[in-house]
Amino acid sequence: MEDERPHKFVVLVDTDASPPEESLAQIRANLPARLRDIGASIQFAYAQQHLEAWYFADAKRLSVYLGRDLGNVDPSQPDAILNPKLHLKHLLGARPYTALVSRDIVSALDTTAIAQHSPSFRGFVAAIRNGGASEP
Repeated sequence: MEDERPHKFVVLVDTDASPPEESLAQIRANLPARLRDIGASIQFAYAQQHLEAWYFADAKRLSVYLGRDLGNVDPSQPDAILNPKLHLKHLLGARPYTALVSRDIVSALDTTAIAQHSPSFRGFVAAIRNGGASEP
């Protein structure tokens, strides 16, 4: 049904320290054509910091998920963590860090707690809610 179609898609890209335009180029080139029959707008956003920094903003729940202390991390400044992806990988130990593990972590966290501590996450949320182009 027409009213059940999405009005927009927000594509979040974790650039992994690559130039954002480089990371977004292929997606921007191919995705709109694939979705043209849907008629939804497409907004692109990228995490200027590692996406994993957001996870550390909810230190309490991340610690519970991992079953261990997070080490020397200030959850009130998650965007300042140097290489949070590597720190998370170390905390996972022998368990490999995959997209499925990332999904499980996200499911265990509280986005309200993350938004309280992470300016880049708040920028991402604003892009989703307002539909404007944003670079969180």
